[in-house]
Amino acid sequence: VGSMLSAFDVEVQDILRLDSSNMQPEEWEFIARTIHGCWEAYDGVVLTHGTDTMAYTASVLSYMLQNLTKPVVLTGSQMPIDNLLTDARNNLYTAFSAVDCRIPGVSIAFDHKLIRGCRAVKVRTMGFEAFESVNAPYLGEVFANGIHRNESAIRPGDPSRPTRLLDRLCPDVFLLKLIPGTNPAVFSMLMDMHYRGIVIEAFGAGGLHFVRRDLIAKLQAAARAGMTVVVCSQCLYEPSDFSVYEVGQRALAQGVIQGRDMTTEAAVTKLMWVLGQTDDPEEVRRQFKLLNIGLDDRSLRIVLFSYDA
Repeated sequence: VGSMLSAFDVEVQDILRLDSSNMQPEEWEFIARTIHGCWEAYDGVVLTHGTDTMAYTASVLSYMLQNLTKPVVLTGSQMPIDNLLTDARNNLYTAFSAVDCRIPGVSIAFDHKLIRGCRAVKVRTMGFEAFESVNAPYLGEVFANGIHRNESAIRPGDPSRPTRLLDRLCPDVFLLKLIPGTNPAVFSMLMDMHYRGIVIEAFGAGGLHFVRRDLIAKLQAAARAGMTVVVCSQCLYEPSDFSVYEVGQRALAQGVIQGRDMTTEAAVTKLMWVLGQTDDPEEVRRQFKLLNIGLDDRSLRIVLFSYDA
């Protein structure tokens, strides 16, 4: 790692020491503010992060840091860096290469691949191929001759406009994965607990049962109470489409928002972010839909924020 760092002008800030399982909205707000606070001084940011919640952090940073013209790259490892078989070094190499190649926006560098932050999902607990890019191509991949940028997938920010920090989050969002026979009373419990938003992982293209246990009626009650409901699919790949079946059509009629091909991590953090910006239900709906959003230069400066596990 030392030889890699010597090729760049690097500053390291140790901003948190926290197991990633304890990462919560308050930490996300702090990380976003820290990055934005030194944004003008550096050409990129590498954030080391535990793998368990890295996809959530990458997703929410994609919303809190708007119009990124430089890279913010998260990375971690499946094994500690002092282990002979560790993947930490290669993942760090990939992260630094992403900054060196000036791939803008929030991304995750892992297993020689660069994944857009709001498209990454952790799919393995032990394998080095821990993350996949869901319903989106990689931003770049590392081969024997270097990192290959996928130009068609990269979304550069507008250099004529400033990078904006919109860091307010609403943590009152609940994730519900449906099973056959889910008791509709769970929605009443969530309303009593003053949750402002629910993300539902529905069946297939967007199915919810309404025979005997009527979830649709409860969705209507939740909408009337001012709660925002986003429905995604339990299927990892391909989009939900509520227009296909009767149950989906009924859900749309109650005002639910379609998650379409979003990952669960992206849907949850996006809803937290949108609810942190506005209390107006119509504006929440509008904002949620609106967002369905070189190696020879050795003078590059990178700030590396790091914390444990």
